[in-house]
Amino acid sequence: MRIAVLGQPASWYAADLSRAAAGRGHPFEVLPFEGLSAAIHEGREQLRCGSTDLAQFDAVIIRTMPPGSLEQVVLRMDLLAQLQSRGIQVVNPPKAVECAVDKYLTTARLASAALPTPETWACEDEDTALEAFDALGGDVVVKPLFGAEGRGILRVSDPDLALRTFRTLSRLQSVLYLQKYIDHPGHDLRVLVLDGKILGGMRRSNPDDFRTNVSRQGNAEPSRLTSEQEEWAIRASDAVGTRIAGIDLLYDRSGRGYVIEVNGVPGWKAFSRVTGIDVATELIRSLELHPSK
Repeated sequence: MRIAVLGQPASWYAADLSRAAAGRGHPFEVLPFEGLSAAIHEGREQLRCGSTDLAQFDAVIIRTMPPGSLEQVVLRMDLLAQLQSRGIQVVNPPKAVECAVDKYLTTARLASAALPTPETWACEDEDTALEAFDALGGDVVVKPLFGAEGRGILRVSDPDLALRTFRTLSRLQSVLYLQKYIDHPGHDLRVLVLDGKILGGMRRSNPDDFRTNVSRQGNAEPSRLTSEQEEWAIRASDAVGTRIAGIDLLYDRSGRGYVIEVNGVPGWKAFSRVTGIDVATELIRSLELHPSK
């Protein structure tokens, strides 16, 4: 089985997946997302990355989604969907990636699946955002619609700061995505799901920041999951359509839980370190169980 990874060649995940693929005897190549291209000649379509013909691969793993214009992102998703239509495994599937990178669409899918989510507003103008700020109790978390690892997230609890923040974002033509701030004891759970099954759980904590991401100096330790937590994680992954996903669960000080995020390109460096689970090998095994073409 020939495997391609769309990502950064010098990254930790490229090295980890290369190790896992080699250990199971599979040729492996890392390709840059920006190199994707297509050509249609005499009714035949060729999909490439740089000079590499993507038709030679049996599976493509998406490990990053670099910033780009709307046109660039749409083209990338189109090409990945075309690969999938040829019987090539694309992990995660393009439709799942589209949903997972869009925080509002993800939250809407979670709510439709009857999973507990924070109260959320999404709009484009500062007046509606100020209305949302009041409706959400005057203490909100403002998030970029697209983003990961806690980047660009801020807590706003002052009306004057809210006005300035919303006005600035509106003038930048950004979507204003607001969620009610959940007062929590400084930790959350990251649950890794693969093919509808739980790989394991990790507790992340940060006493100095409401964002508990390990990438923001949060502390990580293994966590034994309850049956409810496992059920929520599997249902959340199903709602977004992912094969592999990192599901974030957060509990307020009264113990009420929420599904905060579905990460469709989850990191596992800290997760593997604290749990001892070889996620890269599990992912390669998953590809073997779903033969392409």
